[in-house]
Amino acid sequence: MAFSFGFSGDDIDGASDTSAPPPPSKPSAFPVAGKPQLPPTYHDLPALLSTLPSKIAFSNLDVSLDDGSSMQIPRRELWDVRIQLMAEDEGQAEGMEGLGSHDVKTGVYEGGFKSWESSLDLVKVLASGNHLSSDDATPVRIIELGCGTALPSLAMFQWSLASTAETQRRISFVIADYNPTVLQLVTLPNFVLSWALTQQATTPALQDAFAEDGELELSPEVINAFQAFLTSRGISLSFLSGGWSEQFVDLVYGQAPQTEASSTLVLGAETIYSPSALQAFAETTLSLLERERAAGTAKAVALVGAKQHYFGVGGSLEDFVIDVQGRGAIVDKLREETAGVRRGVVSCTLRNDFKG
Repeated sequence: MAFSFGFSGDDIDGASDTSAPPPPSKPSAFPVAGKPQLPPTYHDLPALLSTLPSKIAFSNLDVSLDDGSSMQIPRRELWDVRIQLMAEDEGQAEGMEGLGSHDVKTGVYEGGFKSWESSLDLVKVLASGNHLSSDDATPVRIIELGCGTALPSLAMFQWSLASTAETQRRISFVIADYNPTVLQLVTLPNFVLSWALTQQATTPALQDAFAEDGELELSPEVINAFQAFLTSRGISLSFLSGGWSEQFVDLVYGQAPQTEASSTLVLGAETIYSPSALQAFAETTLSLLERERAAGTAKAVALVGAKQHYFGVGGSLEDFVIDVQGRGAIVDKLREETAGVRRGVVSCTLRNDFKG
């Protein structure tokens, strides 16, 4: 089943095209009657890096923060993704499904190639609040579900790169999307771009890697420098694909590099657009928070951004709040957008007597 909805806010590009109905927010994976989901799968970083093309084209997304400042988050251009897929003779492959006219093709493509408004809402919430422990010497873990272009994680990544603290805080990113093609074609390239743009002046391999027309050459020297930098700064990137389930949660803690984290953030933007997606996301999110509590994590919280209503398919932020509160979670409203299509961001934590 394919969906296309008329929500406000096309793929975020700084310009508005009102000539055609815009697509909806990025949905998440959910069960499909009569058809199995993609199984949870761990993707090794070196293996994913080996799939990158020799160069990628990108543009910068300007994000205005609530304190009046702004930041730029680079994103690979979708036309560049199309060219790569066509060059690899994959015109009928899963990746091309996400570059057509529909927004969702249930069980095939779950919307990850585009960036949506609630992702930016999450970035603004992350920028304005202290959601991690105050001890800079202890490691933290970021888990983004239904990441797509991964704007919230990229913001956290860039802030960690900009840190000048004498003792660098170790940070583990667990980045998950239903579609492995999305991870390969946009999510990982966006992390490489964020690193390259912030480290260009101090990394010899990057001195001549940028072209004037907005391209980054991905030479073996650049890829090696990227991996070496992550190691030197204590940053780990883990990528997971497939449907949300207890098996998915097991994979998060069985495959992704684990350290004792002082705090953990579970992030999700536009992941509850239908009742079935909402239920799978809620169960997975609370299960992750339970695992963190069992491991002794001092501070574990989920930040969820979504539209107040997803007309025509039944999902809503209010339904999510009712669902997780009914399971025993504590929910706080952190942000509300009333202009255009109404959106919000909430935080979820576990009560002391939470039993799942």
